[in-house]
Amino acid sequence: MDRGQLSPATPPAIPRESHAPRIRSNIEATGRCRGLRQRHNRSEVSARNASGAELRIRGAAFPARKTLEEFVFDHQPGVRRDDIAPLAAGHYLAEARNVVLLGPPGTGKTHLATALGIAACHAGQRVLFGTATDWVARLQDAHQRGPLPAELVKLRRFGLIIIDEVGYLPFEQDAANLFFQLVSSRYEHASLILTSNLPFARWGDVFGDQTVAAAMIDRIVHHADVHTLKGASYRLKHLGENALPSVQAERAN
Repeated sequence: MDRGQLSPATPPAIPRESHAPRIRSNIEATGRCRGLRQRHNRSEVSARNASGAELRIRGAAFPARKTLEEFVFDHQPGVRRDDIAPLAAGHYLAEARNVVLLGPPGTGKTHLATALGIAACHAGQRVLFGTATDWVARLQDAHQRGPLPAELVKLRRFGLIIIDEVGYLPFEQDAANLFFQLVSSRYEHASLILTSNLPFARWGDVFGDQTVAAAMIDRIVHHADVHTLKGASYRLKHLGENALPSVQAERAN
């Protein structure tokens, strides 16, 4: 080769070790991206779950929004927080068990029933709330419009039905029979929460038939958690005993 011509320069060899930082950087970046995607996916799932729970709560027709955290257990000697809190986990729903809350007016039965219903909505269950008279009216309407069994099958798709205020008003025979069919249709299939101001011994007076009442109670309590609330009305706690209507009526006599 002519000395006046320059030979092409041979690029210096790059040590293999110099690639390591770049590879580590790429791996770390990939890991960060994967972590971001996972957190984003979890956020999306949480948002969908929250949105679904909100829709279920609205569709349940609760009279108000109540939580177990808001319930004043110190005012209620009949039940403890440890008695009720496990129910919020919803295991009774998977087992088609019932919850029965008995006690005088104003002791928190509806509050607890609503709180458990809202917890069930958050757990993915479809819930419907109504008073005993509401449910009888619905069943009467369904019976007039078409076959009642079709309505009962439709209601069985709801994981939880709440029946509030059993016993506040007596039922006629036809209404009692409709109520019995509702209870029977859910026996060992789906859960009920019932509240009542009366002990079971007086349910015969409500339904006008001791035999029907006994058969109904048998199906309700066979797989059930029964809690009896006690004490004076929480709604009237700011009033003195002498101001209660029952006390005034007794003294007037």
